[in-house]
Amino acid sequence: MAFPGLPRIDLRTPSAQAAARFDGLVRRSAGLSGQAHAAAATIVEDVRTRGDAAVIEATERFEGRRLSPETLRLAPEEADRLADEVPADVQAALAFAAERIRAFHAAQPVSGAVVETADGRLESRVRPLARVAVYAPGGTAAYPSSVLMCAIPAAVAGVDEIVLLTPRPDPVVLAAAKLAGVGEVLRIGGAQGVAAVAFGTETIRRVDKIVGPGNAYVTAAKRLVYGHVDVDGIAGPSEIVVVAAEDAAPACVAADLLAQAEHDREASAVCVTWSEALADAVDAAVAKALDALPRRDIAAAALRDHGACILVRDLDHAVETARALAPEHLELLVPDAREVAARIDTAGAIFVGPHTPEAAGDYTAGPSHVLPTAGAARFGSPLGVYDFVKYTSVLELTAEGLARQAPHIVALARTEGLEGHARSVLVRGHGGTT
Repeated sequence: MAFPGLPRIDLRTPSAQAAARFDGLVRRSAGLSGQAHAAAATIVEDVRTRGDAAVIEATERFEGRRLSPETLRLAPEEADRLADEVPADVQAALAFAAERIRAFHAAQPVSGAVVETADGRLESRVRPLARVAVYAPGGTAAYPSSVLMCAIPAAVAGVDEIVLLTPRPDPVVLAAAKLAGVGEVLRIGGAQGVAAVAFGTETIRRVDKIVGPGNAYVTAAKRLVYGHVDVDGIAGPSEIVVVAAEDAAPACVAADLLAQAEHDREASAVCVTWSEALADAVDAAVAKALDALPRRDIAAAALRDHGACILVRDLDHAVETARALAPEHLELLVPDAREVAARIDTAGAIFVGPHTPEAAGDYTAGPSHVLPTAGAARFGSPLGVYDFVKYTSVLELTAEGLARQAPHIVALARTEGLEGHARSVLVRGHGGTT
């Protein structure tokens, strides 16, 4: 079937129908179905209570793989052997990407603070997490880039133990893990894998944080175990918004939309422009490019069901629209793109100008491609070194300092009805009498 064009949403003049369709894009969800959440909840609770046995049973039931406690973990020598099978050009590409990812994250400022006051010494102390799990899907596609983007920031932060969680260890994923500093590979995935590292089992030690992409069941499981461990976020389908001026190259706009749409049928690819001529040209370019795309059926379904071309009045309206959408990826194919980027603070990553395709961010540019989705860029951030450290407040008052603060502590404690708090100061001889 011929590509009919991106669904159009015309915001140039007031229209209740267009506003409602746009609002649907703005309020998109992370795509967690009730079915996925309910199924994951059952698996997570089973693993929490029964440990290894539940992990092994779930793996056989959902993946057809029979494991034992002894085979949950991939032997290091086997991981090295498989990693060495990766062709030299791919090894070189992984090393090229790893170098840039490491350099970018090494420059991220993560520091504590010490404040010396007349009352004593106050400190915000920074320490890395001790043990982190990186999830790598093991289905029809392998994503070594995600392993680099997750594990390298953790290694730069100083995390002692980085664990790879992957149901079917692919050689290229293992090669990426080796470059990134992963020290342990667990041959499990799905909700059962998430639960295993969140709670620990007889043979698997629990972690402090779980990061990395997965399907709806993995994402649901991460939501369920949050609080027992930290997670990187609740990820929805991949998404991009391309803001394109009338002189943007239609073939480039189309290619960048398709680069997201080919991820899966739930992916969202949106073009924002004030030029109807460009919108028409992009439709034609998408139709032509789709014919030669190996994953054309997936991409076509994503564009049909979750794609859009939004017509706006001008550049200012485009900026307003992009801010409202708060996309995971935002491309700016407009004049003075750097200045326009400075006006937008609700995007996971901004790709500035015609020579910065989103694919560069996926692989080699440097910043992690683990980004907030489904509008979470309003409050969320890309994965970074700061995600793998924790802060501790350290307080040390002098006797004189406590004496100065004591009357105020007592007054506030008694205002809140917490006499024990007040007495813990009074017993030290400060703040008055009981």
